Amino acid sequence: MANREHVRCLIIGSGPAGYTAAIYASRANLHPVEYCGLLTGGQLTQTTTVENFPGYPEGVDGNQMMLDLRSQAERLGTDIRDGEIVKADLGSRPYVLTTDGGLEIEADTVIIATGASAKYLGLEDEKKYNGQGVSACATCDGFFYRKRTVAVVGGGDTACEEALYLASLAKKVYMIVRKPFLRASEAMQQRVRENEKIEILFEHNAVGLYGEDGVEGAHVVKRLGQPDEERYDLPIDGFFLAIGHKPNSDLFTQWLDTDETGYIVTIDGTPRTKLPGVFAAGDVADPHYRQAITAAASGCKAAIEADRFLRGV
Repeated sequence: MANREHVRCLIIGSGPAGYTAAIYASRANLHPVEYCGLLTGGQLTQTTTVENFPGYPEGVDGNQMMLDLRSQAERLGTDIRDGEIVKADLGSRPYVLTTDGGLEIEADTVIIATGASAKYLGLEDEKKYNGQGVSACATCDGFFYRKRTVAVVGGGDTACEEALYLASLAKKVYMIVRKPFLRASEAMQQRVRENEKIEILFEHNAVGLYGEDGVEGAHVVKRLGQPDEERYDLPIDGFFLAIGHKPNSDLFTQWLDTDETGYIVTIDGTPRTKLPGVFAAGDVADPHYRQAITAAASGCKAAIEADRFLRGV
């Protein structure tokens, strides 16, 4: 059939996990085909300088880092294609996956590296200042806000973790919390309350951002919609979203086990899923770390597992 193709290894996604899987799969002569998805290069293309990936003593631009990984995978023989996978039939091997162009791909092994997307408030200013003061990863970008003032949006464990991390670097951390209480565990709440650098703004909503060449402050509303509503501007240098991530796993939930949030469940700390020959790497299967280096490592593991599976090891 002209509209059907058979491959030994199909990689879905093009962040650090997908590209690293491609590098290892190519070196194992699996002749991998990789589909980049809607966001070629993944979440790192939404950041500026990456300073916590080993091997870049001066840091590296996120886009450039992904271009370097792509070039390396291509040089080793990966067939990298633009476009996305829009349908998956994992009912039997070879697995059949369909592209947005209508091509059906029969794959002996599949590496899912579709990542996770940070949840945003939906403000236009979040797009305007993306990479210029707006971030969804304190571990990635907190370093740039040493001895500065930042705000963290959210009231759960993740928000508290981000606030505590930022408090170790910044001079002041505001937590913008929509509810009149924190949803985090008691232990985490206590740590936040005991940190003198952190101030919790309960019953607050961020409704906009302002600044000339980057974020200089947030427009906030206290008790939004109430008779005693208060509006004011909060001067800050950085605006961190910590309201959760959504793993890009919807295409596969019919076939694979996921946790309550949608992260693909893997077996015993490996990239293996419950289906033979199907592997999950990177943020789509990682609710805990979500770092470029851990994603790359899991991409390496997934390719090694795919090679072993095909060789019957």
